[in-house]
Amino acid sequence: MSKKYKIQSTPFVVPTTDGKVIEEHFGLASDGNSQISIAHMIAPAGWKEPFQTPEFDEYTYIIKGKKQFIIEDDTIILEAGQSIKIEKNTRVQYSNPFTIACEYIAICTPAFSIDNVNRED
Repeated sequence: MSKKYKIQSTPFVVPTTDGKVIEEHFGLASDGNSQISIAHMIAPAGWKEPFQTPEFDEYTYIIKGKKQFIIEDDTIILEAGQSIKIEKNTRVQYSNPFTIACEYIAICTPAFSIDNVNRED
């Protein structure tokens, strides 16, 4: 009989060049799941990504620090204990323009893929 659960103690560490730490616990890179990705992330002070229009819903829960979201024409800042859902096909920029790192959990449905994030140059 196969187990009906999986404990993840060795997440896939996504290589980055911007100082951001990304540990994917479940998703395409870690276990081949295309339906959902769950990642623990730490964005250093001053970090930012280009604008993107992902083909997935993204849920973010802030554990420590603050994170800035520019969603279409709105600028939103979340703090520890707050969460947000951003619907797929919404133009967004994620950043941490603050002086301390931001630790958070990101959940994407379907799973995050570099092919469906649609980052702008």
